[in-house]
Amino acid sequence: MPLQQALQQEAERLHKKLVNVGYNEGYCKIIAPLTLKIEQLKKEKNAVVLAHSYQTPDIVYSVADFIGDSYQLSIAAQKTDAEVIVFSGVRFMAETAKILNPSKTVLLPAPGAGCSLADAITGEDVRALKKKYPGKPVVSYVNTTAEVKAESDSCCTSSNALKIVESFPGDELIFLPDKFMMQNLQEQTSKKLIGWDGTCIVHEDFSADKIDWFRKQHKGVKVLSHSECPPSVTHASDYVGGTNGMIDYVEKTEAPSFMIVTECGLADRMRVEHPEKAFIGMCSLCPYMKMNTLPMIEQVLRDPKEGQIILVDEDVRVKAEKALMKMFEISNAS
Repeated sequence: MPLQQALQQEAERLHKKLVNVGYNEGYCKIIAPLTLKIEQLKKEKNAVVLAHSYQTPDIVYSVADFIGDSYQLSIAAQKTDAEVIVFSGVRFMAETAKILNPSKTVLLPAPGAGCSLADAITGEDVRALKKKYPGKPVVSYVNTTAEVKAESDSCCTSSNALKIVESFPGDELIFLPDKFMMQNLQEQTSKKLIGWDGTCIVHEDFSADKIDWFRKQHKGVKVLSHSECPPSVTHASDYVGGTNGMIDYVEKTEAPSFMIVTECGLADRMRVEHPEKAFIGMCSLCPYMKMNTLPMIEQVLRDPKEGQIILVDEDVRVKAEKALMKMFEISNAS
């Protein structure tokens, strides 16, 4: 196919996907050469791009091979036959992909894409907690470093946290590092949860007062909040869970409008995938998630730099893999 024809078709494809989130034809024409180049590099390198739902729509709907939440992308990373995994997300996610795929090259386009929850706790902190509470199981949210996962009995995501917690014997366990998720879980389990003082910079600032205001302005709106939000926010919501659960709720629920109380990328995704539904209200941008860009993805595929190549110490990797596999085992149990 002639180059100009290929570029025109690519621009039209992109615009059809992105028009509902404000991307005009001119922008789609500008990025079309870049997205075609990325697709070419993916074929040459036997690579796939995994994109979290919080990524910008021009990444999600142009070059991503898999889109989802932490749990879905963990499974995709585990199952892919590609030799190279480009993780358009944040560092702990790319580390998780490396833990599960030690023989593959895992690349993070934006090496500075961190996470306030992952930064809130270290492996040394977990070891100190285990000494303080000997014999207590440790469940760590997947938003943690490889070192923290390695000190844990199991990982969890927002979608399976309760099932993971309930699976352990005894009436007390350590749950790390999100204090709000722990507080929300504590209301659902009879077990005593020993927590940590970590928070997500996206979810910690949402308020129930704002939800109340939006409800008055938009009658019948359904409010969906992430379980990383404070309990006052989750109590004011119609649904509480992770990103994938929110997507399912939107797909199955009839309502005049939806307010998705989480990172703005998920609302953008819903506007693309459900143009027949209305999405209003508050969301918050994650500065780490938004660090990744299409030019960075092209560059990391073409010529990865040292900080973009994910490495995990093998002893740490083996222990962390055990915690992740425990999560998969419990999640898949009937």
